[in-house]
Amino acid sequence: MPFDGEADARGTTSGRVERNRHLSEKRHVSDSTWQTHGMDPRIARTRQSLQQALLALAREESLDAISVADIAARAGVHRSSFYQHYADKETLLADAIDATVDEAAERSLATGLASGAVAPDEQQILRTLEVFLEHASANASLFRRVLGPHGSALATARMRDRIDGIVREGIEHARESGAVPANDVPVDLEVAAVSGAAIAAVGQWLHMRPRPAPTQAAAWIWTLLSTSLIPVHP
Repeated sequence: MPFDGEADARGTTSGRVERNRHLSEKRHVSDSTWQTHGMDPRIARTRQSLQQALLALAREESLDAISVADIAARAGVHRSSFYQHYADKETLLADAIDATVDEAAERSLATGLASGAVAPDEQQILRTLEVFLEHASANASLFRRVLGPHGSALATARMRDRIDGIVREGIEHARESGAVPANDVPVDLEVAAVSGAAIAAVGQWLHMRPRPAPTQAAAWIWTLLSTSLIPVHP
């Protein structure tokens, strides 16, 4: 999703440079993640504690078996505090997924900025995918549920929105760098197709036994996505 004031600039290299600088500044804000930037630090800490509590509990038992009271107890807050921050467990789950994807993108961005990159390149996008898959693997049962037929519609939509943003960066970079031939396919349509394939691939990987390492899965998925970005001409 674009940040405020960036919608017009998102499709240009200069726009992405400004966006990276903007995100770099956010990394140095106390208690910051993209999701909690500008929020009261105490509220941010409580929400992060609730998110981490849900993820920890989901590694131990099914999501259906986890109650709001369980989450509050694990986070070290009163049950009433939960409802001061979240309407229900599904909204908390969606925020936890948001934070996972945002952290993956932020960590890869930090690597890119440290190397002097001003626009996302293949290695930075691949690193984003690797970090995201590391989180997904550590919380495999939860992500299988989210991506499954009976998963949370809100959490799935939020994750799809975040992945759309990462895919869009890759597509725009590939088009502007000349890495793929010019085509007249609308970017939004291409983003939907590619991110849909990425989510399906992640879901399949999470069900593999034994499950390949996140780095291997990221390389496979990136190969598939890179191939799908090259238009096929008759």
